[in-house]
Amino acid sequence: MTDSYDSFKKQIHLLTGVDLDSYKENQMKRRLDSLIERNGLKGYQDYICLLKSDKAKIEEFISFMTINVSEFMRNTEQWDYLEKNIIPTLLKSEGIKVWSAACATGDEPYSLVMLLSKFLPLTKVRVFATDIDRQILLKARDGIYSAKSLKGVPREFITRYFKETDPGMYAISEEIKRCVTFREHDLLKDPYPIGCDLILCRNVLIYFTNEAKNRIYSGFSKSLNKGGILFLGNTEQILYPQEFNFTLISSFFYKKQ
Repeated sequence: MTDSYDSFKKQIHLLTGVDLDSYKENQMKRRLDSLIERNGLKGYQDYICLLKSDKAKIEEFISFMTINVSEFMRNTEQWDYLEKNIIPTLLKSEGIKVWSAACATGDEPYSLVMLLSKFLPLTKVRVFATDIDRQILLKARDGIYSAKSLKGVPREFITRYFKETDPGMYAISEEIKRCVTFREHDLLKDPYPIGCDLILCRNVLIYFTNEAKNRIYSGFSKSLNKGGILFLGNTEQILYPQEFNFTLISSFFYKKQ
């Protein structure tokens, strides 16, 4: 069998369910080459043989190929806008349905819970958080973070909701953790939740092809209630939001019509 990238993509899809056709090729190839080299292998076919013989290496592959960059309240000015201009318009008597997609280590959904605690009792706060990477979700459920990842968190939240466990390491409180439900989810193939008021998917879509992004935007639109909000990351924008029934209301915030 030839040691080609096309052949590799097909075998990866059969082994893991990950569709590499939906990811930008040059970026994925660079990451793959690094991973193959790190494992002391010569090429794609050697790596496929390794994956077939060692299930732990499949978990390593998914963790390495997904981009798990996250921190609490990343880009604080956008979180300020979310607090002042978005959340008050979405609140209902029964609360608010929120989905944090591609949540990585959990910084984002936990940030959402803390922010929503300004508006609602925690008993009414529920955030659904998903990621394709099973290993990273285990870290999210543990809720242990470095001081560096907390740099954007207001002091009042750190005092109230975090406890230093080791020098420079902090555990988030159980009352915050109870408000988040973590699930494994692939944006490219799994069903989306419905009836959402707010969806956050930040700084991950830049790694997908335009075709894959359009499928995801369409899925988000169907997932949101009328008037619901999609919050994207600094590096992302929807070029033709009207195609997905969205209107841009502020940088990185899109409202479903």
